[in-house]
Amino acid sequence: MAKNLATWDPEDEAFWEADGKRIATRNLWISIPCLLCGFAVWLYWGIITVQMINLKFPFSQAELFTLAAIAGLSGATLRIPSSFFIRIAGGRNTIFLTTALLIVPAAGTGYLLQNPDTPLWQFQIMALLSGFGGGNFASSMSNISFFYPKKVQGLSLGMNAGLGNFGVTTMQILVPLVMTVGIFGGSALVLANSSGTLVGKIPAGTETYIHNAGYIWVAILIPLVIAAWFGMNNITASHVSPGLSSTSAAFGKILGMLAIGLVTAAVGLWLLLPAKTGGSGLELSKWLVLPLVIAATVFALRLIPGTIRQSLDQQYAIFKNKHTWAMTVIYTMTFGSFIGYAAAFGLAIKVVFGFQHIEVDGAMTHTTVNPNGPSALMYAWTGPFIGALIRPIGGMISDRLGGALVTQIVSVVMVVCALGVAYFLSLAYASPTPEDYFVPFLILFLVLFAATGIGNGSTFRTIAIVFDREQAGPVLGWTSAVAAYGAFIIPKVFGEQIKATTPEYALYGFAAFYAICIVINWWFYLRKDAYVKNP
Repeated sequence: MAKNLATWDPEDEAFWEADGKRIATRNLWISIPCLLCGFAVWLYWGIITVQMINLKFPFSQAELFTLAAIAGLSGATLRIPSSFFIRIAGGRNTIFLTTALLIVPAAGTGYLLQNPDTPLWQFQIMALLSGFGGGNFASSMSNISFFYPKKVQGLSLGMNAGLGNFGVTTMQILVPLVMTVGIFGGSALVLANSSGTLVGKIPAGTETYIHNAGYIWVAILIPLVIAAWFGMNNITASHVSPGLSSTSAAFGKILGMLAIGLVTAAVGLWLLLPAKTGGSGLELSKWLVLPLVIAATVFALRLIPGTIRQSLDQQYAIFKNKHTWAMTVIYTMTFGSFIGYAAAFGLAIKVVFGFQHIEVDGAMTHTTVNPNGPSALMYAWTGPFIGALIRPIGGMISDRLGGALVTQIVSVVMVVCALGVAYFLSLAYASPTPEDYFVPFLILFLVLFAATGIGNGSTFRTIAIVFDREQAGPVLGWTSAVAAYGAFIIPKVFGEQIKATTPEYALYGFAAFYAICIVINWWFYLRKDAYVKNP
């Protein structure tokens, strides 16, 4: 069993070369696949819902969009308590338990998918619990930030985030493939519509094992949980996790704080969702509810007495730093866009290009299956793959050129690409042959994904430069928490605009937000008298 590390100073070159680099590398390479599975379980609803449409599960497209949105809001909310786990519970304890918790929604989802008559609310509970995977990013990034010196934090954090984000791509490739074979038993369901995998289309009438989409992650998670327990370390130095008590006490703290996040997320969802999907029917604006959920979670955590309250009081100092709020907005532009687009990309392809858009009696209809439409499951993985693959490169470039400069360049690219995607979406959603516009739509979206990846790596570098070593970890967790609401907002906005027959409006709004981020990044880090010149 790996021991606790009572001293840890990676900025000491002699210590780093003697033992630090080896220990940090071991923790990083266990952290990455654990985080990968977290992303996979969090975001697999974007693929599962496409196959649920193909299998004619008795839910509307709008209801299926809510599953990805529920998982998105839950995962983002759970990042708030997760931001503070490392100091309170230790890195090894946190990664082990939060990775083990992923088994619950993975197994539950696999079980429920075997029966098409499963009510929507049961899938919604599994989507809520899938948020464990989203929350894990905050604690994982905070943990790795303590292991590495500032000079390589752009690369090390980019590796953890970028390869961890490969969970999205891995899931989007693996899930369609495992659904074709009965490796976990259970009864097969028969496709009503054609489906597909990385290697091609699958015709209607083919048997599929949709429940494997959950069970495959149970099989992968078990050895990873064992590796985390025996191979990772708690850093008990004063600036990381001082005064750790027993492991069971650390687990209790993590579970209690996660429970608070689940409750506030569930209440927020109840206020947001219509009555027919289990909500209150109030359908309050997401722009009102999301800030309330964030504030309620932060406030409720601070009510916990004892050592947790003391630790949070110290870590909450980040909220008095104006750079915390500037980086929260900028990080939301990069990671929030990546994770939101990853959640919505496959279903958007299915809804926009998988159906013909025909005018009937003066009204546009969108229900006729397009026989020439691209398979969403063939292409959904490509954007997240590029965005995750290029993230460590973004970190490396930023280590050389400066994080803010790289962020500024990719922000401009994101504005242009978002407007281009909007243009081709508007053409496709008004055409009986939307496939005519798929290639330019796909190319621009892939460039957009690449820009989010590079920008995400560059923001890691900026955070490492702007904040001291005690604040950098919590700031990484907090900014990632707010940014993760992109996994809720983007599918929700896409769903709303598709229902309104104007999907291009979603991209117009995102482009406007990116333009605001350009101004904020310039004002704080690039102008002549910037607060922190970077470069």
